[in-house]
Amino acid sequence: MPPASPDAGPPAGVVPAVPPATPSLRLSPKVLLTDPIRMLPSLFLPLAGVLFLGGFSPGSFVWAALGIAGSVVYSAVRWATFTYQVIGDRLELTRALVSRSVRTIPLERIRGVDVSHPPLHRLLGIAVLRIDTGAGGDDKQEGELDGVTVAEAERLKAVLLWHARARIARRAQSTREAVGKPTATAPAPGTAGAAGESAGPGTADRGAEDVGGVSAPVAGGTGPAEGRHEVGEATPERVFLVVPRKWLVYGPLSGAYLLTPFALVAGAVGAAFQWGGELGLARQAVWSAGEWLWARPLLLAAALAVLLLAMPVVGVVMYAVFNWDFTLRAREGYLVAERGLVTRRSVSLERRRIRGFELVEGLVERRTGMARAWAIVTGLGDSQTRGQLLPVVPRTTALDVVGEAVGPIATGLRSHPPTARRRRLFRAVFPWLVVAACAAPAAVAWSGPWWGPVVAALLLAGLGIPLGLDRYRSLGHAYDGSRLSVRSGSLRRSQAVVERRAVVGWTLSQTWFQRRAGLLTVTAGVGAGSGGYAALDVGEAEGVAFVAEVTPDWLAAFLAGEDPAVHE
Repeated sequence: MPPASPDAGPPAGVVPAVPPATPSLRLSPKVLLTDPIRMLPSLFLPLAGVLFLGGFSPGSFVWAALGIAGSVVYSAVRWATFTYQVIGDRLELTRALVSRSVRTIPLERIRGVDVSHPPLHRLLGIAVLRIDTGAGGDDKQEGELDGVTVAEAERLKAVLLWHARARIARRAQSTREAVGKPTATAPAPGTAGAAGESAGPGTADRGAEDVGGVSAPVAGGTGPAEGRHEVGEATPERVFLVVPRKWLVYGPLSGAYLLTPFALVAGAVGAAFQWGGELGLARQAVWSAGEWLWARPLLLAAALAVLLLAMPVVGVVMYAVFNWDFTLRAREGYLVAERGLVTRRSVSLERRRIRGFELVEGLVERRTGMARAWAIVTGLGDSQTRGQLLPVVPRTTALDVVGEAVGPIATGLRSHPPTARRRRLFRAVFPWLVVAACAAPAAVAWSGPWWGPVVAALLLAGLGIPLGLDRYRSLGHAYDGSRLSVRSGSLRRSQAVVERRAVVGWTLSQTWFQRRAGLLTVTAGVGAGSGGYAALDVGEAEGVAFVAEVTPDWLAAFLAGEDPAVHE
């Protein structure tokens, strides 16, 4: 019987058989409507060039129409020559346009499935399904089905994630066989013989069965309480957070959303320069428009005022577009994040691959008690988008949610020595004093505009004092016996909380200035997220003690002065 939800795994104690080959399938024919429309931006410049060069004559319109018709024919040929198929333990994506190419994705490599619904796709009832294989964002190692029906996207997501979970059961089988426990074999979802078969005698009335040493519920039973879920564990769906509509007002607190009006103006100016050259238009026209606006300071000031007033409004709109009805839930071994107004997106993260979380606070967000959160996941491509656990929400809510969904840090951060404060102040102030000192002789000799850089450098040096103090207050590290945490940054303060088992190595580094100050940087190597998280400017003794506290066995031989080869 197929799993009860798209993210369900195999029943406890049951090792699925390799599924038989399914027929070759094509994308929905509705992509013949979406593909030409998506190609229009790339066709705009060539078509506009044809019309301009032809003087907008009947012949130029004919050639433009032929270009559009050619794109439609090309889309039809691409649709007819592309198929996908589940064959045994792999998914094959085949394209035979000019030469035949086959992309093979082993089912056991699948780490997650991303289903999104862009506006035109939602209108036509189709979706985009993207497969994450943990290849670090390399598109050549991943697969994308752009244009499957919504029902087919959910069916294929269920099959792919079911077999991603199945590899856990296969690993658990070896453990069970080692202790002499028998296992059963079940067919894959959607294949013959799956319906009506039992995993074994008595499974219908048992609450849970041990799989590889981990309790997991089976049909008719109830799962364990929510918390940290390991191999083979199946749990009922649980919603951690649905972002309320009233929280849309938090959009302007994010710098990325707040500066959108200026980004749109800069993009429009860049496009004007590019298209002016491509279409044969004189770039002098663009310069003339800028000079005309510059010559009218009142109009320029009004335009800037409009942009400034638009910042909070656009921030709310952009927050709504990307994070409308943001929902974070746990479903059968996965964390599922759904969001989006125009494009609705659903991202599934395998919980057993999550190694921690990262809490990020911009300067405005910190002053208003807000934060964002990302999951630290092994083998996750495009982690900045797929790994997002929470948008801008109250910091207390963020800590509560990630604490339940991933795991909290149960102790406060330890402060760093006063020499770290002096180092932060030096780095924030000294470079601008050097600039002022270098510009001062020129200002004395020639006066005039040379005093401008001196005054600006001195102002920046003054602003560096509170910045350096804030950067010092942001420093910290901690370990509670199961998770370690490091924090740094001011304009963008980031605190990473990582499980101890995720640490694969340590790097202790010192610059010349750090050696003189008795400080060092301790970086925990983690096979997830960014690959390493650093505690900056820790005291030498405290840094070594931190490493020894988290992984005592790794440093025991060195601290005792013994030969480490004896312990290898």
